[in-house]
Amino acid sequence: MGPDDPGSNPGNPILKMTSKTKKARAAGRFGARYGKRAKSKLSEIESKQRKKQKCPFCGKKGTKRMSTGIWKCSKCDKKFASDAYYLK
Repeated sequence: MGPDDPGSNPGNPILKMTSKTKKARAAGRFGARYGKRAKSKLSEIESKQRKKQKCPFCGKKGTKRMSTGIWKCSKCDKKFASDAYYLK
């Protein structure tokens, strides 16, 4: 894409994605919206769900969340359904 491309608009610069802040962590993508408490709760849940969890079958830390309620252990290669956000 350049000025010669008919689909581009040279009058408007390309906007960069906003970066996350240290305080808000992953919830920094919401900017000034939704309030501190909601963003901190969301950030806490998202950080938990992205970590490797303890597998209920082999007992090792290797289970990752594939989608809502679907988990897969990289150690014993089991795929199972359980809690939505993180294993207890």
